[in-house]
Amino acid sequence: MDYRTKEEQVADFLRERIISGVYPRGSRLKQAEIAEQLQLSITPVREALKILEAEGYVNAGSYRGARVVPFDESASNEILQLRLQLESRLVRGAVDNITLEDLAELRALADEFEQAFQRGDRAIARGVNYRFHRRLYDIAQMPQTLHFVQILWARYPFDLINSVGGRGEEAVDEHTEILDAFAAGDASAAMLAMRKHIESGWDVLKSIGQDDSDASPEE
Repeated sequence: MDYRTKEEQVADFLRERIISGVYPRGSRLKQAEIAEQLQLSITPVREALKILEAEGYVNAGSYRGARVVPFDESASNEILQLRLQLESRLVRGAVDNITLEDLAELRALADEFEQAFQRGDRAIARGVNYRFHRRLYDIAQMPQTLHFVQILWARYPFDLINSVGGRGEEAVDEHTEILDAFAAGDASAAMLAMRKHIESGWDVLKSIGQDDSDASPEE
């Protein structure tokens, strides 16, 4: 049973789509369109956008909607270090709490992620990836830490990283390594695997920046 309020459910729906790139950075989120898509009234959508504004996912506009915030490249290194610290804590907590049912659910999400990438559905894969990490960290039962992690996610270019060819295959293997450590009850291995997963994405981001800096003006 989902105990979240309607506005919390809408906020999570929008977070997933922002992180996956379905709603690109700088794009406008129109309350009426979102409400119609979700078959809800305007009120929970409006309240969800307030939550996302507080977390840094959107800039509030008029009553009609808001815009997805642009990526702040200058803050990425600091955000990476904070992610490594906080997400390691969540992994540690999740290892302590995980059940066989939880593990089966996470493996199903990991399989869904792999299948989406194999089909070439990258936006869908990025959305599943969000749900995988969100579900894993929920298991830790550390809502305040997760709240701060979601604020960091708002400022991290997942859509850019996961658009790079080959990153999906790497992420599939990294998810497997993480879940195998969970299955073994090895907190240290799980934390190390998650750190590797996060840092691999960071390495992709740095390579994108290097490629851009090497390009000539005509490219």
